[in-house]
Amino acid sequence: MVGLSTAWFLQERGVDVTVLDRVGPAAGASWGNAGWITPSLSTPLPEPSMLAHGLRNLFRASSPLYVPPAVDPDLARFLIRFARNSTHSRWRAGLDMLIGINRLAFDAFDALAAGGVDAAVRAADPFIVGYADPAAADAMLAEGRTLTALGQPVEVTPMSAAEARTLAPILSSHVRAAVRLGGQRYLDPPAFVAALADSVEARGGIVKSGVDVTAVHDRGGRAAAVGDGLDEEFDAVVLATGATLNTLARPFGVRARVRAGRGYSFSVPAAQMPPGPLYFPSGSVVCTPLGDRMRIAGMMEFRAHDAPLDPRRIAAVAAAARPFLRDVDLTDRHDEWVGARPCTTDGLPLVGRTTSPRVYVAGGHGMEGMTLGPATGRLLADTLCTGITPDEITGFDPLR
Repeated sequence: MVGLSTAWFLQERGVDVTVLDRVGPAAGASWGNAGWITPSLSTPLPEPSMLAHGLRNLFRASSPLYVPPAVDPDLARFLIRFARNSTHSRWRAGLDMLIGINRLAFDAFDALAAGGVDAAVRAADPFIVGYADPAAADAMLAEGRTLTALGQPVEVTPMSAAEARTLAPILSSHVRAAVRLGGQRYLDPPAFVAALADSVEARGGIVKSGVDVTAVHDRGGRAAAVGDGLDEEFDAVVLATGATLNTLARPFGVRARVRAGRGYSFSVPAAQMPPGPLYFPSGSVVCTPLGDRMRIAGMMEFRAHDAPLDPRRIAAVAAAARPFLRDVDLTDRHDEWVGARPCTTDGLPLVGRTTSPRVYVAGGHGMEGMTLGPATGRLLADTLCTGITPDEITGFDPLR
């Protein structure tokens, strides 16, 4: 999403673009995620509540935040820095840096649609957040008021469990309170990203799949992408390689650590598909209606980005969703998937120029790559073409 959005908005400025992709459009974290476009919920991932609750259960296999016990010094250093950023003051500072780009998220999607990207982006209405504990619903309402006061509007209204079940009969009696989140959107991730790639090609861009870029070189006046059988030069290169960003970016002064925060998902049939997204915060489980199936996603697993899918994580997501849903066979699972969200220790993306004037970075969005990918691409295209970094991304300096 991030790389193709950057290519598309560069084309808007008259730039010829080539996209080099190791697998193909919509692979990796852009394929099986929940597809939410929720700038109201876009906040730094390291936060005090995660430090208090998530890290305490870090090594429990069923925990929504999980680290498999293993000797990995680099991951240990990452988690220590992540924990240090999980304070209220640092979270607040990070939120202040995200607010500007969050405000531009929908406009960027609207620009893609107006420019011919032929894929649906639907209004998420109703967007229901369900709780077994009514007190937790009150906490969500209070959090919405707090974020709104801090400058990030969150439209949340209380609703009874009966109202929620009237709108979404798929909800079980385990849901005892609910909150309605307004003003958000959702999409089918692989369909949208594929349409974005098609649009880049239709506008004269080149998209090459199955190309593994192993290094980038600044050759003085030109930047070269190099790999097995590959050596192509360009005026500039944008690195948007997700969880593997450090491999190519480190020679250009990017020291901020990016690790895979892996998410799991699967799809199931539903007798009565929900009319919009569902979210169950107690288990960190999300549900999105996508055609004739419902995608269920969850988990934040810090593990090597290319480790195989762990069936226990799929089972943990299903177990967390089961109490909240009725008439859903969670054993009839299809499209079981794991994807590597690119996470940073401060929860902020890495967007902008490196030590080379010909090499740029766009990544590290954590769980917000779908939401912020188009806005990131638009702002980075502005940076590349004008030499001026827009205010909305100055806090995402890759060299920080």
